[in-house]
Amino acid sequence: MYLEHFGLREFPFSITPDTEFFFSTGVSQEALNTLLIAARTGEGFIKITGEVGTGKSMLCRKLMASLSSDFKVAYIPNPYLDPDSLFMELAAELEIEFDADTIAKHQALRAIKERLLMLHNSGKRVVVCLDEAQAMPIETLEALRLLSNLETEKRKLLQVIIFGQPELEDKLNHPSIRQLKQRIAFEYCLAPMGRDEIDYYIQHRLSVAGHQGTRMFTRPALWLLKLRTRCVPRLVNIVAHKALLSSYGRRSEERRVGKECLRLC
Repeated sequence: MYLEHFGLREFPFSITPDTEFFFSTGVSQEALNTLLIAARTGEGFIKITGEVGTGKSMLCRKLMASLSSDFKVAYIPNPYLDPDSLFMELAAELEIEFDADTIAKHQALRAIKERLLMLHNSGKRVVVCLDEAQAMPIETLEALRLLSNLETEKRKLLQVIIFGQPELEDKLNHPSIRQLKQRIAFEYCLAPMGRDEIDYYIQHRLSVAGHQGTRMFTRPALWLLKLRTRCVPRLVNIVAHKALLSSYGRRSEERRVGKECLRLC
C-alpha cells in the first residue's frame, strides 16, 4: 500500500495493541503507574474501566511487558467463560498439567492453590489480567472472589486486574457479587487523550513505524482529525490510516496529509 510512498517500515496506525507504539499520555501513564504500584503492594483486586477505544487492551499489554521477572502473569482475554472454564484457563496459564475431561472444579482450585504456593515460595508474585470483563457472566465474576481467598498469613497469593467498559460498573453493583466489589482496592477510569496530545501521538506512531521526514499531517488535517475522533485513540488510528490511504491515492509528491484527505474518512 502506502508504506514505500511515505518511507515507513510498518503500518503506524494499526488497531492491534502493539506495545512498541504505546504513547505515554497523561492518562495512560497515570493508569500504568497506578497498576504498577498496586501490583507491587500486593492488593487483591484492581479495576480499570474506559469507553470503547480508549486503550484498555494496550494498557493491559504494556503492564504485562513492564512487570519484572519477579512476576508470573496469567492473561485471560476471553470473557465468555463459565466458572469451571475460568479455572481451567487459569490453570493452563499457570502451566498446571491436568486432564480437562476428568478434573473437577474443587480439584482445579486445589491444584491452582498448590501451584500458587510453589510460585510464592520461589519469590514469584502472580498477576491475573482479565480483558473485556464487562462481558463476563455474573457467576464467573463471583468465582473470581474464590480466587481472592487464596492467601498466606502475609499476603494474597495472586492479584486480579480486571479491564472493562463502563458497563462493568453495573455488573459489579449486582447484589450477588457485592463482596467482590468491596475487595477492589485500586481503580482507574481511562479517558480520551487531550486535544494537545494528538499531534505528539501522531508523530510518535509515525516515528516508531520508520518515518524520518518532516511533519506529515498538516495542522488543518490535525484539527479535523481531533474533531472527527473526539481524541479516542482507536478512532484516531482508524481515521489516520484512512487519511494516509487517501493521500497515497492522490499520488502527491509532497507526501503530506492535508485536510482534504480527511473529508471522506
